[in-house]
Amino acid sequence: MSSTTARPARSSPSQDLLDHLGDTLTGSERAARKEQQPDEGTASMSPSAVAEAADRAAAAWADPAAYAGSTEFGPGEMPAAFAAAITLEELAVHGWDLARATGRPFVVSEETAQAALGVVEQIAEQARANGSFGPPVTVAADASALDRALGTSGRNPGWTG
Repeated sequence: MSSTTARPARSSPSQDLLDHLGDTLTGSERAARKEQQPDEGTASMSPSAVAEAADRAAAAWADPAAYAGSTEFGPGEMPAAFAAAITLEELAVHGWDLARATGRPFVVSEETAQAALGVVEQIAEQARANGSFGPPVTVAADASALDRALGTSGRNPGWTG
């Protein structure tokens, strides 16, 4: 998610991740509803506020009309179905980041992992150019789809916080 107004410094990287996930989910809900995106990020978010944002975004995307046409999301206008796919990719990749940073397990379905991998592969070049992804990390050819998505996005799937 793009933010033109910087937030004050956080106390932890985990809080930064929560805030990013909260911004993504808030923006995703607006994208599903075809609402204009704000010019700045939301305030610092608690885990329960992020969970509530996730519930609202899921409810918004539950409407089949949400996937039709174009919508504003992240850096600009895009097909609404792609905004939904980016939301899923963000939740998978950053959910893994947050789980690793806090020492918690993280599991996604193979279907979700495959969808996240598809988005990561589609946006990898642009994401590396803007600093969102690091250099790719080599993973085994037979690695899971989630591990391949993580490696493509510059994360080491074997990393533990």
